[in-house]
Amino acid sequence: MYKSFGAPLACAAAIAAATCATPIVALAQDAKPAATPLPPVVVEQSAVPAKPKAGKKSAKTKSNPSQPVVAAPQPANAGGSQGVGTTVRSGALTVPNTAEARAEMNQIPGGVALVPGSAYQQSTPATTVKDVLDYVPGVFVQPKWGDDSRLSIRGSSLSRNFHLRSIQLFMDGIPINTADGYGDFQEIDPSVYRYVEVYKGANALRFGANSLGGAINFVMPTGYDAEALETRVDVGSFGFHKLGTSSGGVVGPVDYFISGTWQEVDGFRDHSWGESVRGSMNVGYRLSENAETRFYLNANSVRQRIPGSVTKLSALTSPETAAAGNITLDQQRNIDTVRIANKTTLRVAPGTLVEFGAFGVDRHLMHPIFQWLDYEYKDYGGFARVEDESRIAGMRNRFIGGINLHNGTIDNRQYQNLPGAVKGNLLSSSEDDSENLSIYAENSLYVLRDVALIGGVQYLHATRDRKDTFLSNGDQSGRTEFDLWSPKAGLLWEVTRNAQVFANISRSAEAPSFGESSAALNVAFTDIKAQTATTYEIGTRGRTADYTWDIALYRANLDNELLCFTVPGTIGNACQVANADKTIHQGIELGFGFAAARGIFVGGRAKDEVWVNSAYTLNDFRYDNDALWGNNDLPGAPRHFLRSEVLYKHPSGIYAGPNIEWVPEAYFVDSANTYKTDAYAIWGAKVGFDNGGPISGYLEARNLSDEHYIASASTSANLGGKDAAVFEPGNGRALYGGVQYKW
Repeated sequence: MYKSFGAPLACAAAIAAATCATPIVALAQDAKPAATPLPPVVVEQSAVPAKPKAGKKSAKTKSNPSQPVVAAPQPANAGGSQGVGTTVRSGALTVPNTAEARAEMNQIPGGVALVPGSAYQQSTPATTVKDVLDYVPGVFVQPKWGDDSRLSIRGSSLSRNFHLRSIQLFMDGIPINTADGYGDFQEIDPSVYRYVEVYKGANALRFGANSLGGAINFVMPTGYDAEALETRVDVGSFGFHKLGTSSGGVVGPVDYFISGTWQEVDGFRDHSWGESVRGSMNVGYRLSENAETRFYLNANSVRQRIPGSVTKLSALTSPETAAAGNITLDQQRNIDTVRIANKTTLRVAPGTLVEFGAFGVDRHLMHPIFQWLDYEYKDYGGFARVEDESRIAGMRNRFIGGINLHNGTIDNRQYQNLPGAVKGNLLSSSEDDSENLSIYAENSLYVLRDVALIGGVQYLHATRDRKDTFLSNGDQSGRTEFDLWSPKAGLLWEVTRNAQVFANISRSAEAPSFGESSAALNVAFTDIKAQTATTYEIGTRGRTADYTWDIALYRANLDNELLCFTVPGTIGNACQVANADKTIHQGIELGFGFAAARGIFVGGRAKDEVWVNSAYTLNDFRYDNDALWGNNDLPGAPRHFLRSEVLYKHPSGIYAGPNIEWVPEAYFVDSANTYKTDAYAIWGAKVGFDNGGPISGYLEARNLSDEHYIASASTSANLGGKDAAVFEPGNGRALYGGVQYKW
């Protein structure tokens, strides 16, 4: 019925095989991290000369499973024409290492976070974006089945329970989203990345991103900071098993990183079996001390059954049960993807970097659900960016400017889905073309040594053009065009070397995607308006020897918010999208960590300790004097969300401790505010060993009390207080374990 895994699988398998066969190439020597009483903030350095020599191995900072994800200030020297540290590259010129990326993020006057891979890769199965983002405040992510999750930042994509929107995903700064704005997680392999950057809202301007939720950038290692050879094996509940291997190194002017992963799981719920094969690589060539080009290849083949949404009663009493229709129609989401890209970086002068590149994506979605969706995506684009650090009238100044082009075509065909996922008659067909051109600039002027004034703007020109090629059911052709401006102003105060205060006012603007229309409301996709928002934000971040903190308060006033209302009982629980009038998103994001105790059993310089790490989010999302819904809560997100962990860490590398995820109040799933989820608290624990050496391992237990709870829900207009099939149950009690070995 389906084509074989084909080129993506062969490519990914070849990558994995090549990884195993690749000779161990020694890397340049890093200095070992000095002992420090500061909390466990991972800093990975790669002090590599411009022309590295073989025969030296790269050192890695000891990883830490309770790593706080606050982008703790680490200001570089204020240094004149040599820059302030954010244009300095000690390893690859095209890719900042973790410390350099952190320094860049600390120049942003708003909510950002950097999550090192070592914060989760050695202590979790590292399979979903939830494993990555669990301790980033302001981020709500819940797994549904397989790799699919529901992700929202500051209420973005609040009502969408499938196909992420309103958050722009990047892989090494190159778009993952489709050209019309949709995103999925199947191409993301959390076990691979060196670090992950989270930019909330308009704080993602450095990528030219201007969505309400912001952007997430997944960054692979390069040969300068990768292990010569690394393997991992993970197994766990619900038939989960995973095998991964990677290799990296430097040979003269060439460096490389290559990885391959195979994963299979039976799933907690019926009809939730899945298998994936993924491969990634990047190869850099140092043209000179001041020029480097890097080529990227990413290939994925994912096969996933879909258990579907069920009633609340079913979710809480029989959570393993799949929706009957999903089994009858054998509903699935299968994706084959090949992505190629190039990025070149030039240091044209001390403190000035120019970056440019191009990318292309071939994606095939085979998606039998209420109909048999057969979509072929061809995306392509290019980008150019300049970053300059200098002095103006004796004042430190940092300028970033760039241009992005992201275009794509979807060959959109939908067939009957007959029982057993048999493709029936053609029901609709169209060619959907998207074009996006964005130009952006941001400038930071330090009017005082420790105070910067920041101003920025983005312009987006976007078109959506549909050519209907199946006219027996009418002509749905149409075209829309958007010209959107997004200004920003902010202030950054470096109170001390390790503490910052920030504030900003920004505007975001989002063009709608092709999938957004409302047959129920007789609104065609050509009538859907762009969503805009003005956001006010203030906060602080920093760390001391005993504390880390990341606090932000924000309010976003939205016009024409794109809201997706599931209509229960319609074919496939069809998503009906329309623009709201005015809505408000506001909240508090609080990330904090502290040393609760030290020297319990081990004294001296290398004490044992108990570290507490927490992320709390307060969400207040509501309509604003809406003609129909008044000031009702927007459905789809909990008002309070807490993740917290207490971890004992022994200097030998042994760690152990419990964790909790707590939603103390149920939240509404319809705009009429007539029906809610249930509150829940789930407990877990982990124990492991990681001393920075060649071997590390972990055991992690999740939902130890085997709580039945609602992990995710589609939203509706008005359920009238009645239960409906819009709920996704969370996983039951589970145990995972894994071992990693590196040479």
